[in-house]
Amino acid sequence: MATPPTAGRSAGSTAGTPPHGPLAGVRVVELAGIGPGPFAAMLLADLGADVVRVDRPGGPGLGIDPAHDVTNRNKRSVVLDLKTPEGTARVLDLAERADILIEGYRPGVAERLGVGPGDCHARNPRLVYGRMTGWGQEGPLAPRAGHDIGYIAVTGALSLIGDPDRPPAVPANLLGDYAGGSLYLVVGVLAALHHARATGTGQVVDAAIVDGTAHLTAMIHGMLAAGAWQDRRGVNLLDGSSPFYGTYETADGGHMAVGALEQRFYDAFLELLGLPDPVPPREDPARWAELRAAVAARFKSRTRDEWTAVFADSDACVAPVLSLREAPHHPHLAARATFTDHAGTTQPAPAPRFSATPTAVRTPPARPGADTEAVARDWDVPQLTASPDPQRKARP
Repeated sequence: MATPPTAGRSAGSTAGTPPHGPLAGVRVVELAGIGPGPFAAMLLADLGADVVRVDRPGGPGLGIDPAHDVTNRNKRSVVLDLKTPEGTARVLDLAERADILIEGYRPGVAERLGVGPGDCHARNPRLVYGRMTGWGQEGPLAPRAGHDIGYIAVTGALSLIGDPDRPPAVPANLLGDYAGGSLYLVVGVLAALHHARATGTGQVVDAAIVDGTAHLTAMIHGMLAAGAWQDRRGVNLLDGSSPFYGTYETADGGHMAVGALEQRFYDAFLELLGLPDPVPPREDPARWAELRAAVAARFKSRTRDEWTAVFADSDACVAPVLSLREAPHHPHLAARATFTDHAGTTQPAPAPRFSATPTAVRTPPARPGADTEAVARDWDVPQLTASPDPQRKARP
């Protein structure tokens, strides 16, 4: 897929401006992990920060070729063994020169390794120390293992998704790990960085996926309190149960997404869909099943591409459901360069966009340890390239 030369830039950005992003000059240390921590560090790197990922010997165990791990783009990597005194010392050397450090260990692990907030702040009081966990740093479940699905389950978010007569549908790991986790960590460390630069004092940011995911449900809780939302699936305006806000199968097995909430958009939807009269009233939830059946029958009469053409250039709020491989070729996304090709991998371009400090995918995924010499030079940590003492033993 060819990428326009303005990929990743906002309209109106200055021609020839180096695509380094608004965080150029910000130094970030990422203690390698999996999931939301690396994604948060990628977002900071996309925005221009100099992110040094501290990989562990042997890698994180994801089983993915590092060349294709997009979450490590725009970063640099060194390999350090934090179970050795030398590895700990080098991380503290990096933390002394950093603005932000991100770790995703269980509570207490960083402290046991000698790279916890106390150790780092003793070397750099201005450091923003970002902690990414599922359960948070305190509470009964803080020391327990977990994954996205469990975090969104206990916050009530998972209960919102899916058909009423089937188990809740799993939204990949987008809702918990990345929306409730990574994005809140990034907001937190950037807010704390603003405070650190104003006061000279760093702090610890406790970003728990359960907290962020619960925060995402704020509007729903307001609707629940107002009596405008029922605490069960299949009866609410935005949970896929209303005939004018959901998905429908087409004649070729594809699907169309309908979001015709406002009356004027719904009127345009009905006109283009061509439902025969009389149309069941949308104001009566008791007849939603009847209306949904009529809409479903119409969508089954044509293919996804045919319906896409019918609703193109309208305000009916209808869109085709595309696969991951199809999405980059959607005319609107292609025109905006929402996706880009880099190092042979099609991937989302950095977001959001900036008029004065454009961003870009500058480098492919960092290979573990490949940037040791450059980081040692640029961060003035020559000890990174020194051979460890073979007599020093790893911690148990």
